[in-house]
Amino acid sequence: MTDAVDQITAAWRQQRPDVDTSPMEIFGRLARLGRIVDRELSDFFRTHGLERWEFDVLATLRRSGNESGLSAGALNKAAMITSGAITNRIDRLTAKGWVERIPDPRDRRAIQVHLTDSGRALIDRILPLHMDNERRLLADLSPTDRETLIPLLRKFAESLGDLTLD
Repeated sequence: MTDAVDQITAAWRQQRPDVDTSPMEIFGRLARLGRIVDRELSDFFRTHGLERWEFDVLATLRRSGNESGLSAGALNKAAMITSGAITNRIDRLTAKGWVERIPDPRDRRAIQVHLTDSGRALIDRILPLHMDNERRLLADLSPTDRETLIPLLRKFAESLGDLTLD
């Protein structure tokens, strides 16, 4: 069985046999898989009335375990976006009634972003469905394949410096 990356590297071997294109075997597949997974996840969230970024922010707040919420800065770090973008996202989630801004009792200049009851209910309802969807995407990989892939991906991520949420 061959895939698109096999076809691409075969064409390069014909045109430039002097160049080792074996890194494309990994990076080409990672790039293509990234686009496919992004599309699949975006479609899933859209069917549930969410944008992917909305799920990401709500999930970050929910998994933090911090009942008083997170600062916009902490959300910004977790989401790896600009401060202006996180402000816009918080505004949009607030308008939908899923989060609220609460003054930080330790610093009057700061706010905490807190899940509302409806935001918590939404994320608690969607999370198991999201996990089912991700299992569907992984269905053609055996449990052994998945267990082999996890440490390899972790090692690769670590080698590129992806060690913390910052």
